[in-house]
Amino acid sequence: MIDIARMKKYLRQELSAKRYKHSVNVSKTAVELASRYGCDLHKAEIAGLVHDCTREMDIDTQLKLLKKLDVVPDEVTIFVKELVHAASAAYVCSQLFMIEDQEIISAVRYHTTAKADMTLLEKIIFLADFIEPAREFEGVDAIRDIAFRELDQAILMALNSAISFVLKKEKPIHIATIEARNHIILELNKRYDEELQLKK
Repeated sequence: MIDIARMKKYLRQELSAKRYKHSVNVSKTAVELASRYGCDLHKAEIAGLVHDCTREMDIDTQLKLLKKLDVVPDEVTIFVKELVHAASAAYVCSQLFMIEDQEIISAVRYHTTAKADMTLLEKIIFLADFIEPAREFEGVDAIRDIAFRELDQAILMALNSAISFVLKKEKPIHIATIEARNHIILELNKRYDEELQLKK
């Protein structure tokens, strides 16, 4: 049994007040999205809550956690240090919080980069992290507006926004993000073609 109260206690101790509030916001937004799209509400709540559990941990400690998992971060992840916490959080989820559900762990693992062919839960956690109420950036309202009407379109908009942000900072774009965007575009196009066929 996953102890949510214990997780919240840990997060309050390990995260700043702002980061803890963000985690709670993502959890609530994930539950709202899960309710809309028929995803497991409990899994969405948990994954949203713990997704940033190592976000404020120093990088050296995070890399030691990854070594325990036999995970070797790729070059881009090492360069863009903000990406490391998604992988190290998976260790805390499994070892400290005793989360055995691989779908939850994977949703936490890919909440920063996304990836091709995401599960519904992975999509929801990625998007919830992007649009939670405290987020303020150009274009976020447009993404929020469509998030509860067309999930994949909202994810494409979020990926486009993330890629644009990284390009402006002149940092490398993780290949998983590119693959996620390509997959979503191809899926949306396939769906569009199928709808056209049905109308004929």
